[in-house]
Amino acid sequence: MKRILLFLATNLAVVVVLGVVASLLGVNRYLTANGLNLGALLVFAFIMGFGGAIISLLISKPVAKWSSGVQVITGTEGPDEAWIVNTVRKFADQAGIGMPEVGVFPGEPNAFATGAFKNNALVAVSTGLLQGMTREEVEAVIGHEVAHIANGDMVTMTLIQGVMNTFVVFLSRVIGYLVDGWLNRGEQRSGPGIGYFVTTIVLDILLGFLAAIIVAWFSRQREFRADRGAAQLMGRKQPMINALARLGGMVPGELPKGLQTAGITSGVGKLFSTHPPIEERIAALQNAQ
Repeated sequence: MKRILLFLATNLAVVVVLGVVASLLGVNRYLTANGLNLGALLVFAFIMGFGGAIISLLISKPVAKWSSGVQVITGTEGPDEAWIVNTVRKFADQAGIGMPEVGVFPGEPNAFATGAFKNNALVAVSTGLLQGMTREEVEAVIGHEVAHIANGDMVTMTLIQGVMNTFVVFLSRVIGYLVDGWLNRGEQRSGPGIGYFVTTIVLDILLGFLAAIIVAWFSRQREFRADRGAAQLMGRKQPMINALARLGGMVPGELPKGLQTAGITSGVGKLFSTHPPIEERIAALQNAQ
């Protein structure tokens, strides 16, 4: 989950920055004296939507290293590090991708893969994961992360997030324009009124939540596929099933301690979860052909 949270948070920050810059430079000129220019708005929404997603993807590796405290290893540090690097190399060769960077970061059990390109990615595992699992289980988790890279999951998430961002920006401004016109019908003005700005801000938030639900659903499907990918790389399902069962009994290091109480784990919050429940993942893997 860590890699997805980092991606979504970075994407949101970049979109906000792009919006501020666009306003300061005056490039968001889709509101004209003759009304709303839908073509110009669509171009603006596309640039805003995909700009944030693509930039966040391109900087995903350095952001992940910095925010998680990842120490890149080469395998020369000791026998444990050598085993981790060799395991990643073995799976990368099997998957037909370039050797990713390999890193270790401090904290509770967790692992992630990130990067804009299949042949220039990063696989990182936590010290808690290495200490709390058997080598075979750690190997399965590494296989899962390599499968994410081989499947191009970060690029897929970027495209989905970009499409969602584009729809949010476009629809919020079209509806904001219509609401503003209704509130100020008959009044002659040279620009949008407060109704436009308030509606746009509110809809950016509300539609953004709806977009997050859709993105989270796609993310959950990726996890099932990566579980199957790990089983294929290892030649059997059981190690991945064991790793998932082990994770189910651990406290995952997904959020900083100060944010753990804000985690959403039940009810409507399940719609925003980027990972399916462990039980569902185990059942899906057991039933996979």
